[in-house]
Amino acid sequence: MVEVEMYTTKYCPYCVRARHLLDGKGVAYRERAVDGEYELRQEMMDRSGQRTVPQIWIGSQHVGGCDELMALERQGQLDQMLAG
Repeated sequence: MVEVEMYTTKYCPYCVRARHLLDGKGVAYRERAVDGEYELRQEMMDRSGQRTVPQIWIGSQHVGGCDELMALERQGQLDQMLAG
């Protein structure tokens, strides 16, 4: 399984949904909480070009946020991406 990395905040409902989907699939992921972490949030914005959380990478591919992750699941592409 490929590495999954996700920038999040603690109470963001979209972060909770993304975590729930990945947890339900048994996917281990590296969570990087940007709450009060200016430098980490800046790193996220530099990498993704986005200011919102979550920002998710599967392997080296930037997926986007929760909506994009859910779309991959609906289209049946998420499991394939996770398998590498």
